Amino acid sequence: MKRSKRSQLEADVLVIGSGIAGLSVALHAAQFARVLVATKVDALESNTNYAQGGVAAALGEDDAFSIHERDTLECGRGLCDPEAVHVLVEDGPTEIMRLVSLGVRFSRDPRDPGRFALGREGGHSRRRIVHARDRTGNAIERVLLKKARAHPKITILENHVAVDLILESRHLGGRRRLPSRDRVWGGYLLDRATGEIVPAAAKATVLATGGCVKVYLYTTNPDIATGDGLAAAFRAGASVANLEFMQFHPTCLYHPEAKSFLISEAVRGEGAKLLTTDGKPFMQRYHRLRELAPRDTVARAIDFEMKRRGDKYVLLDMARLGKRLLMRRFPHITKRVQELGYDIFHDPIPVVPAAHYMCGGVVTDLEGRAAIPGLYACGEVASTGVHGANRLASNSLLEAMVFSRRAGRAVLRQVAQEPGDRLPRLPSWRLDGAVQAKEQVIFDHNWDALRRVMWDYMGIVRSDERLARAAAMVRVLRDQTESDYWRYRLDADLVELRNVGLVADLIVACARRRRESRGLHYNVDHPKVDDRRYRRDTLLTRQDVR
Repeated sequence: MKRSKRSQLEADVLVIGSGIAGLSVALHAAQFARVLVATKVDALESNTNYAQGGVAAALGEDDAFSIHERDTLECGRGLCDPEAVHVLVEDGPTEIMRLVSLGVRFSRDPRDPGRFALGREGGHSRRRIVHARDRTGNAIERVLLKKARAHPKITILENHVAVDLILESRHLGGRRRLPSRDRVWGGYLLDRATGEIVPAAAKATVLATGGCVKVYLYTTNPDIATGDGLAAAFRAGASVANLEFMQFHPTCLYHPEAKSFLISEAVRGEGAKLLTTDGKPFMQRYHRLRELAPRDTVARAIDFEMKRRGDKYVLLDMARLGKRLLMRRFPHITKRVQELGYDIFHDPIPVVPAAHYMCGGVVTDLEGRAAIPGLYACGEVASTGVHGANRLASNSLLEAMVFSRRAGRAVLRQVAQEPGDRLPRLPSWRLDGAVQAKEQVIFDHNWDALRRVMWDYMGIVRSDERLARAAAMVRVLRDQTESDYWRYRLDADLVELRNVGLVADLIVACARRRRESRGLHYNVDHPKVDDRRYRRDTLLTRQDVR
């Protein structure tokens, strides 16, 4: 990376985000290109870092690509792209071995150290979850980050928030064009320490910004999951799809100090049971696979039991697994739950569902390309067609690895076709009379109000009336935030609030268009699946949402 005389950052490739997708695509692209990785806090902080479960791949003797494909398609409720799923499962084992070659130490079978210890999670008909105990994401993230930091062609810029993408038509004096005839030339980055907004020019820009579930009041994700890449891509003219399919993880620890601590689905894969607060099992009433049903079924079952009984949580009995297994397989979870005062070896623990994963995203092809030349997306921010209406557990890290490699190759082909270091001179960020806000409370209120609206009206179970109310209230909050955005000097909170407002609007718009119940979208006014009208993606463009 280099900085021009006009304080313009320059690279061949700008990658926004430092999780598994961002670091993977950076390492692939850096074979022949200069790469700048911009991340909004420190590079280790990402959704990847918090992923407990593992990576799904058909590696067992009783498994096969066709079985993994079948499980993924069944979980996706008819909306998966079969070609994308085929690519995912066939490339999966190769990506696992690539991580091993880089130094990731996955757990091994104690009976045969030459084999991986394979776990099982909801929706999987075989044991196929490769894991590093119960901190898989952390193990992968640390290895990739170490490799990226050591690479001579990769520069990591921490504590820089992506404000917006730079469009040829909007920022470089070009004619207003259709997205397919426009061009992305990098992005504006906000330095959290100084407040300066710096243009970063690049031939190719890769969004790897993760999800957006900070839009909900209760979530398993870190605070950074504010949909920045999704919002920026939509504003630039990219299409987004299937945002109504927001996955709620069934088992988040219910404790005021837990800050939405996730209890991995893998514990149910090993035999943990869900109970009502009076100690009675209930999953047998909802699915033949009981605790190993797909996540949408389990989350709705818990939600229904809580509402039926008036309880604030249900119980998860992990004690039945035994102290030895808990300490060996789930040491991080066990330690944290004990720190919070629970006797995990003898008593069930309280759990509730929480917003967890965005199954839709920026529409891409199988090489990570978005609809706008020069723009790519991979990881949770992208809609590759893999997840459909419901993500199969532990397919997300696999998707990030498989499609970031393919995106990295596509980026290199693009850069090779554009020889030379010449990049456009980007305009400086214009303040246009923006003033410093005098009171933070006006932003804090809108943050809280927006997330409460989404939790109450756009949660696990929806209705036409709730969605209509959500649309009206989100629009008011979004309009107010958009006015604030252009009136006040920007900081990270205001940039994120603007993005969350747009993302909330898009989620509600998608949900209102799907007048059926499928996968993660359940509407009590339309409880049946309607294949004739709705076995298709829900697509939105700038023309659909102002």
